[in-house]
Amino acid sequence: MVKTKTSFVCQNCGGSFPAWSGKCQNCGEWNSLVETISESKTGGSRASNRDSKIERLSEIKGNDFSRAKTGMEEFDRVVGGGIVPGSLILIGGDPGIGKSTLVLQVADKLLKDRASVLYSSGEESAYQLKLRADRLGIESKSLLVFPETNIETIIGQVESEKPNFLIIDSIQTMWSEDLTGAPGSIGQVSLSTSKLMDFAKKNHIATFIIGHVTKEGNIAGPKILEHLVDTVLYLEGDKMADFRILRCVKNRFGSTNETGVFEMGDKGLTEVKNPSAILLSEKTNASGSAVFATMEGTRPLLVEVQALTNQTNFGYPKRTASGFDLNRLQVLTAVLSKRAGLNLLNQDIFVNIVGGIKIKEPALDLAVCLAIASSYKNKPLPKNICVFGEVGLAGEIRAVHNIKERLKEAKKLGFNNCIIPKTNEKFDIKAKTVNNLKEAIEAVLG
Repeated sequence: MVKTKTSFVCQNCGGSFPAWSGKCQNCGEWNSLVETISESKTGGSRASNRDSKIERLSEIKGNDFSRAKTGMEEFDRVVGGGIVPGSLILIGGDPGIGKSTLVLQVADKLLKDRASVLYSSGEESAYQLKLRADRLGIESKSLLVFPETNIETIIGQVESEKPNFLIIDSIQTMWSEDLTGAPGSIGQVSLSTSKLMDFAKKNHIATFIIGHVTKEGNIAGPKILEHLVDTVLYLEGDKMADFRILRCVKNRFGSTNETGVFEMGDKGLTEVKNPSAILLSEKTNASGSAVFATMEGTRPLLVEVQALTNQTNFGYPKRTASGFDLNRLQVLTAVLSKRAGLNLLNQDIFVNIVGGIKIKEPALDLAVCLAIASSYKNKPLPKNICVFGEVGLAGEIRAVHNIKERLKEAKKLGFNNCIIPKTNEKFDIKAKTVNNLKEAIEAVLG
């Protein structure tokens, strides 16, 4: 006997309620409840068909598998050294950022290593997928293409073909026969992912899932989606810029501190072995420019910070930031005015991180402040100088982590002069140390 049940599900958190309301009681989101019809079978119990047994931890062999190398060093490092058999990898990112391009190139690399890959696309037909592969120069004739959105049909074909890898593009287009509801709804996304997880673990088939993101930058669907999978990757970057950063935010089989840098071109994504040199290749010795050593995971990266100050034509000065937190810029501007004596109350301030890279770490504070001071005084910073440090509200320069790695990367690219916090001198590093913001400005601008 089949009983039809209706509930209202929040599209933000996945909470279920018997009646509609304007505000979700779980997450507080407004107008997020959508009526969902589900079907549940009664009169029987649901048993697992998995052949499970109890084992002692000491008797389980953990070295029976080997990670699959894709040949893309940037990708392999991010996922922990290679792809673990039976793992579920979720890849998210903005529309058009290159998610499908990345997984198609990964599939091509795996096929060259004599692996079998099945690509199930719910957004493109087989002909459209062929056109994209031709544009990227992918000539793998053994790639299995299956344009389908029904998750049971896909799993049935995978059981028949038995590939080593499965690609789902995208999870928001998939639907299951066991649940009534449109593809992309909370229930369909959760159930489809759960079935893929059970199938991947049972058959040791590594599965890639492409997921859409919301306007806030989070993966669309309930948070349980990220809890179900083994690895969550985000492909970030400005669509108008060339660089893409593959960032890991969850990894059950490796570190979450690794990032990969790619460059988007006519033939897809190419690995960037030395991103610091490329980002600084067009740097000029003009006022308002500073070089900063950031940490992308465990990799040091040198980027250029540009600032421009100009006398405002209005009563309220404008503050604009690209790749940097605007609220943090407001705070640093106040510190520069109060602690360093720069009259910025009538100045429009614009800050840009070159290359379309977004940086959130507080070690960027000192570079932003010195770039603003350089533009305000119309005096460039000395050549071959690299700066980093967190700026406090009292104008003090606070210590940063991974100081040795940052300085090593700076020295490798010819930046022999560095301005670092005084508290970091305990590492016995040869660099100019400063206590506060005013002292740092005097050291580089006089």
